[in-house]
Formats: sequence, C-alpha cells, structure tokens
Amino acid sequence: MLSKTLQGQVALVTGSSRGVGKGIAVGLGEAGATVYVTGRTTSGTDVDGLPGTVFDTAQAVTNAGGQGIPVALDHRDDAQVEQLFAKIASEQSRLDILVNNVWGGYQRMEHDGTFTWLKPFWEQPHWRWDAMFQAGVRAHFIASTYAARMMVPQKRGLIVHISFWAAQKYMSNVMYGAAKAADDTMARDMAHELKSHNVAAVSLYPGLVRTEGVMKNAQYFDMSNSESPQFLGRVVAGLANDPKLMEKSGQVLVAAALALEYDFTDIDGTQPRPLTLEQA
Repeated sequence: MLSKTLQGQVALVTGSSRGVGKGIAVGLGEAGATVYVTGRTTSGTDVDGLPGTVFDTAQAVTNAGGQGIPVALDHRDDAQVEQLFAKIASEQSRLDILVNNVWGGYQRMEHDGTFTWLKPFWEQPHWRWDAMFQAGVRAHFIASTYAARMMVPQKRGLIVHISFWAAQKYMSNVMYGAAKAADDTMARDMAHELKSHNVAAVSLYPGLVRTEGVMKNAQYFDMSNSESPQFLGRVVAGLANDPKLMEKSGQVLVAAALALEYDFTDIDGTQPRPLTLEQA
C-alpha cells in the first residue's frame, strides 16, 4: 500500500482533525492523493481535551507522501461547505473521493459526573440527537450533494459514509442507531441515483479503532483486534482503486474484510479480523 496508487487524485475527508478522519486522510496521503482535511479545531484541543487540528492532519498527510490541504470550517454551516467545494473546484477542477466522517454527539458523554451515553432514550440529553443529525447525517448529505455535482460530470467518483453496526442492531444508544441507519440508507439510495453516472456510494464499517479517545480509555476495551486509524485510509484507497468498485456501490462494507480482499495489512503488520453482525 506504499505505492502512489492515488497520485493525481483529489480527496476530501470531513471531520479529520483527529481520530478516524485523520487516519483516513493520512492513509490516502500515503497513496499519493491530494487531501483536503476539514474540522473546527485550529489550535489546542477539542471540548474533551483531545489533541489534533486540521493543520496537524494536513502536515501528516504531506509527510505520508501526499499533499494535505487544511480547511477550518463547521459542517453545520451550509455556506461554509459551499465555499469549501468552490475552493476545491477552483484549485483542483476535480474531486475523486469524498469521505463523510464528520460526526457529532460523542462529546460531553459525562454530565454532572454521570456517563449519559448508556442511559435509556428518555433520559438522554436532547442535544445529542441534534448533534448526531446536524453534524453527522445532515452534514454527510450536504457534502454528498456538492461532491456529486463535481463527480457526475466526471463520470467517476467515490462517496464513503463512515457508519457502524449500530445501524443493524441495538448498541446501547437509540439515537446512535437511528443516525447510523440513516447513513446506510443514504449510501444505498445515493448509489441507486448515481449508478448511471459511474459514481459509487458505500457505507464503511470500521472495527475498534485506536483513536485518541479510545486510547485515552484503553483499559475499558479489548484491544486485541483493534485497528489503527490509518488502516481505514488504506481501505478507502483500496476501494478507490478497485476495478469492480461499481459492483460494491450501495453496499455496507466491513473495513477489515476489504483489507483481506485487497491483500494488505495494518501499519503494524497485523491483520484485523472482520467482525460479523453477531460478533459486533
């Protein structure tokens, strides 16, 4: 995966100051892509004290072998998103890959010393619904509309929604399941409308990813089958280079299963095991 298979291609990874988004951006940079990285953090840490900025990510993309371009913006603001895509069109005249990773609702999991994520839906803070759907699902839809306007005339492109098994089974939070199910449905239905234009849309499920937040609480997780954030970038690069990509369009795809199909490992040489619905 160290070859420049995406040399000359342009990608956008939303919500990539840290975590999965940063890893995807760096993985695409490793493959030689020009990667626009977006996020709200331009200095210091996020609201939960986790490190990472859009500038850090862009530099990491460049260090990996691509070209990282930071764009500080809030994906809840449609005007800022429109300006982002105008910038990409002006500077690159193309967009090959969009990864919808930006997400809300994970922040402030503790309130008055209580861990609220696992509470029943009637005891959940109402702001969490808005965070997931405004900074998550809706942000994915809006970015996809602008991406499609560039990809359809090109007759090529890939839109990836980062999703998870909560779309298919109960995983401790009603709002989370509803939001991820919405992402999967968007991928399926977008793929239907994009098919004749040779543009693919998929949902991608990571495993347990060693993000800054996960590593901060690593003692609560079984890390034996975990994935580096950059592993997800390698997976997206593999998808973008798949000659049979359109056959996968509209599907829910498991990152670790794609790694086996494309015959590559994580950055530490390990081979994460794909999970099934029953195992997730």
